[in-house]
Amino acid sequence: MAEIRIEKLHKRFSDFVAVRDSTLTLEDGKFVVLLGPSGCGKTTTLRMLAGLEFPTSGSITLAGQDVTYLRPRERDIAMVFQLFALYPHLGVRGNLEFPLRNEGLKRAEIDRRVADAASILRIEHLLGSRVGGLSGGDRQRVALGRAIVRQPQAFLMDEPLGTLDAEFRELMCVELRKLHERLKTTTVFVTHDQNEAMALADHIVVMNQGDILQADEPGAIYNFPSCMFVARFIGRPPMNFVPIAGAVRAGDASVSLAGAMVDVPRIEADSATAVLGVRPEHVSVGVEGGGMPAEVRHVEYFGSHWVADLATAAGVLKAVIDKAQRPVPGDRVVIGFHTDRLVLFDAASEQLLPSATTRLHLEAKRHGQH
Repeated sequence: MAEIRIEKLHKRFSDFVAVRDSTLTLEDGKFVVLLGPSGCGKTTTLRMLAGLEFPTSGSITLAGQDVTYLRPRERDIAMVFQLFALYPHLGVRGNLEFPLRNEGLKRAEIDRRVADAASILRIEHLLGSRVGGLSGGDRQRVALGRAIVRQPQAFLMDEPLGTLDAEFRELMCVELRKLHERLKTTTVFVTHDQNEAMALADHIVVMNQGDILQADEPGAIYNFPSCMFVARFIGRPPMNFVPIAGAVRAGDASVSLAGAMVDVPRIEADSATAVLGVRPEHVSVGVEGGGMPAEVRHVEYFGSHWVADLATAAGVLKAVIDKAQRPVPGDRVVIGFHTDRLVLFDAASEQLLPSATTRLHLEAKRHGQH
């Protein structure tokens, strides 16, 4: 079992705290993405998992073994870097063989592992090539192959797609996910790109300013963000935030937005000042019927849909609108919300307020239903 556990992991550089008392379990065989903006602590966490940095305090266990202060070569892990880190004086085959020769494996075993990795990554035709003439995508495949041949307990990947162009990045996301489904090796992947995270992860760990804000499945993080930062960071366009008029009380099933009453999932905590959160695709737009009046201010076309800025008495909201329903700036419309998709936050703490839907989600999670 290649389960990774970190307990109260803390890393301080002089007066700067890079990682603050993180506790997390990375399940065996899962693809886990550490996601957050630059400087949030995700790469520092990965480097501590790899043994490239030692923590100020706390512990790391890999498959039940305490590896907190072991050197990288003493941990059964393989790391893939953003800048490939290939040996330019060696060819593709030489790069793949290098870690195996260092382990003193026999020639037949080296040849078998290199052939297996090349087949998995579809780079058999490149084995006789020099790395200098390869495309960025092929170089990244070779870097992955050099990790795969070691057959480690865990892969650690530090923004490995960051230098690739958009087309190659999308292709490599698909290939990485296929690779994981085949190998089932515990993988920890660092990125600041939410699209990569959502496409790749079994679990996402959202970090900011050294803190873990939420660790959950992609769908749960998208639908039930733990705080307003996570709600803003995940989703393009990001979640709309609408101030609620007056306090909310446990048991309320509707709130006041600029004088209009809006149904919400039953609230299970009090808040003196609350904020309604709604994803743009959960804003419904019509030209008649009941709802909140709005004016179309700005429209963007994305091929499969429109994104419109709607001015309301409660503020400007973004809405995702089907491509067949073309909005025009200046149009007067009415909007509504998908009630079961709404979430509420406490304005002071910016934390998610518990509701009937969030409770049902947590209960399903505890019982292993996703």
